[in-house]
Amino acid sequence: VQLQASGGGLVQAGGSLRLSCAASGSIFSIPVMAWYRQAPGKQRDLVASITKVGNTNYADSVKGRFTISRDDAKNTVYLQMNSLKPEDTDAYYCNVLAATPRGVANVWGQGTQVTVSS
Repeated sequence: VQLQASGGGLVQAGGSLRLSCAASGSIFSIPVMAWYRQAPGKQRDLVASITKVGNTNYADSVKGRFTISRDDAKNTVYLQMNSLKPEDTDAYYCNVLAATPRGVANVWGQGTQVTVSS
């Protein structure tokens, strides 16, 4: 299973960005899809997650501003980020828990940088 993330970039405070992450490979299903973020020298923290049935979970710092969604036909997870703040500046990583012919796989995508200027 491989993940390809896109959509990061530079935006002014108050602006919006949409991240996408597509999974490819031999996949039966993806029970959980998520986004994490990490600043240099710090731990990787959960931003948002979504289950196959649509249950979502958000970090308190992004509630009301970020929305996670998924398109199972495309094996893709999205993160719509609105009202961005400078403190949202981080590398963002997608993560999936996928059911594959070889069993359950916990897969990370490459980071995509989000920079919010004040």
